[in-house]
Amino acid sequence: MKDLTKLEKEKNIRPVPEIDAFMKASSIGGKKHSISTDYVLKVLGLDICSDTFVGNDMLRGVSGGQRKRVTTGEMIVGPRKTLFMDEISTGLDSSTTFQIVKCMRNFVHLMEATVLMGLLQPAPETYELFDDVLLLSEGYMVYQGPRGKVLEFFESLGFKLPPRKGVADFLQ
Repeated sequence: MKDLTKLEKEKNIRPVPEIDAFMKASSIGGKKHSISTDYVLKVLGLDICSDTFVGNDMLRGVSGGQRKRVTTGEMIVGPRKTLFMDEISTGLDSSTTFQIVKCMRNFVHLMEATVLMGLLQPAPETYELFDDVLLLSEGYMVYQGPRGKVLEFFESLGFKLPPRKGVADFLQ
């Protein structure tokens, strides 16, 4: 740790404080899990209910949206670099779905990870969070590539985005 701090000073490196503290703390043995967990709780907005039981059919606990975010948090904490998430928005409102997808986007960019996520009818603001799109139709891949190029691809095939229709709705 001392060598890293010295190297940062010599090279005039100024890391983002929140990320730097998390990464340095995670590299120190013994505290890795609690610091990683605290960070994920904060990013997922679960720090306000961290002392609440998750609950079940017999015991009331966190809300449904919080329960989904707990599941997401359980997947993030640890040495994983690839996550597969299917229909995570089922039973959630668009705001909660947006929060989870935004968290996953931050996770991907900070940890250089990969998330393959299946969503049905994402809201436009949620769709805009994705870097790449993989579109399937009847089990066949019809598009795979950058989100920003998907309309160009379909327009080259003669499919135009109708007025007042969102891209995510158009791709269904």
